[in-house]
Amino acid sequence: MIDLRALRADPDAFRASQRIRGADPAAVDAVLAADERRRLAVTAADTLRAESNTASKGIQSASASERPALIDKAKALKESVRAAEEEQSAADAALRSATYALANLVEPGVPEGGEADSVVVETVGEVPSYDFEVRDHVELGQRLGAIDLERGAKVSGARFYFLTGVGALLELALVNLAMAQATAAGFVPVIAPSLVRPEAMEGTGFLGAHAAEVYRVEADDLYLVGTSEVALAAMHMDEILDADLLPRRYAGFSSCFRREAGSYGQDTRGIIRVHWFDKVEMFSFCPPDEAATEHRRLLDWEKQFLSSLELPFQVLDIAAGDLGSSAARKFDCEAWFPSQGRYRELTSTSNCTTFQSRRLGVRYRTADGPAPVATLNGTLCAIARTIACLLEVHQQPDGSVRVPAALQPYLGREVLEPLS
Repeated sequence: MIDLRALRADPDAFRASQRIRGADPAAVDAVLAADERRRLAVTAADTLRAESNTASKGIQSASASERPALIDKAKALKESVRAAEEEQSAADAALRSATYALANLVEPGVPEGGEADSVVVETVGEVPSYDFEVRDHVELGQRLGAIDLERGAKVSGARFYFLTGVGALLELALVNLAMAQATAAGFVPVIAPSLVRPEAMEGTGFLGAHAAEVYRVEADDLYLVGTSEVALAAMHMDEILDADLLPRRYAGFSSCFRREAGSYGQDTRGIIRVHWFDKVEMFSFCPPDEAATEHRRLLDWEKQFLSSLELPFQVLDIAAGDLGSSAARKFDCEAWFPSQGRYRELTSTSNCTTFQSRRLGVRYRTADGPAPVATLNGTLCAIARTIACLLEVHQQPDGSVRVPAALQPYLGREVLEPLS
């Protein structure tokens, strides 16, 4: 939810933000109209309540002859108050609907355009060359006895899989490495629930444009999360945080579920685009004036993790038209996939400013009273896709895979050997 005071003060900034997102600037005017309707409704209801109270008190001191007319007037005023309160409730609902339809205000400097207009701001590591024909992660995973797609499809359907043997151990090793890095940086480790209530999903902005991606358990009115960001953001829903304890950082592990609606025919091979995967997600609550700096910190931690895995990658400043509704700015880290000869997204980090906290009621104490905090998220390790990239980048001519030095203590081996 956007800051209504900021919108009233500078509606043109929000219109410009909508334009560079490729969204309708008229959504800003819809919010302004709904806001004006609500303020008029509140004023009318307050005025009528005051008149009604005055009329009720007047009856007590009125003479017998005056009382019947005053009673009739009081009854009429009470009916007017009821109608005014109904209008106020309707105006509240209309304002909520209008504000929830408006995306976050884009941060200055974000590239304009769509997906193709995102800007590469940094390249880290050299793209490897191989003196043999490279295998993709599916062939490597099958040779290692690490990935079983056929049985995953048999049990659960397309875009599901089993991680077996060293594949399962590799996931656990990556989780432990990611958590070790996060806790060393001051994050509190969290095992987060994968099922959440509607208010958590809506509050984080995942029931708008992303609704088609979400699995819903209708019988219990619960949603399967696509990222532990949802549960972590809602952890402090309707709470006031101590300013002295900010930034408050969590590293959440959870299973994630995505319907991948609209991705028919894309990445059908392997475990790059799947319906279920596990992930370690960073999440931060901080004062709004520190959000941009905190955003860069999250990006640095992502870069540190990918560098520890010895993966070449590039950092993209994501164009406004490709931002989610809650993000004011987002950076992606795309790692090199040898079998595809291109970079693919492995991590991303978003600054959501106060957009989510206003919806979820997460505030912090200031000298002027409670105020909304800023929320930020960043993927430290999306396990399945990271495994796919790691197998490909570190493959060797015989089909074995070299284990990066940073991962060896958690995996207990230096090389993953083919089964045959």
